Amino acid sequence: MPIKFNHLHLKASDPEQTAAWYGRAFGLTVTDKIKRPAGDLFLTCKMIDGTMVIISGEKTGETLKPGDAGPHLGLEHFAVATEDFDHDLAHLRSLGASVLDGPFTTPTGIRIAFIKAPDDVRIELMYFPPGAS
Repeated sequence: MPIKFNHLHLKASDPEQTAAWYGRAFGLTVTDKIKRPAGDLFLTCKMIDGTMVIISGEKTGETLKPGDAGPHLGLEHFAVATEDFDHDLAHLRSLGASVLDGPFTTPTGIRIAFIKAPDDVRIELMYFPPGAS
């Protein structure tokens, strides 16, 4: 049976505010919003490429540990690709994202920067020049 990627789930201190930031940053749209019996707000969202993103808050009685935008074990970051690296990096900075590492260019011309998004999420912004992969 083939396995394929289904969704990315972000826990947020304020799910609606986080969804709004990702909307301004990456074009994410909220497609469904429910208050679950567990007490958390649960937002189903889509990126412009169709990737499903879930954003939810704390469940009743749950205490979320702080995020960690630094390098760490486990799921460390997710990456997004851009066709206009400088413009998009400046746009993300204007939305309050801080640059954690980079930007730098690999020997093959790939440009990379790591940013800190809301709730200390680490995101890699990448540019692939024609012919690079």
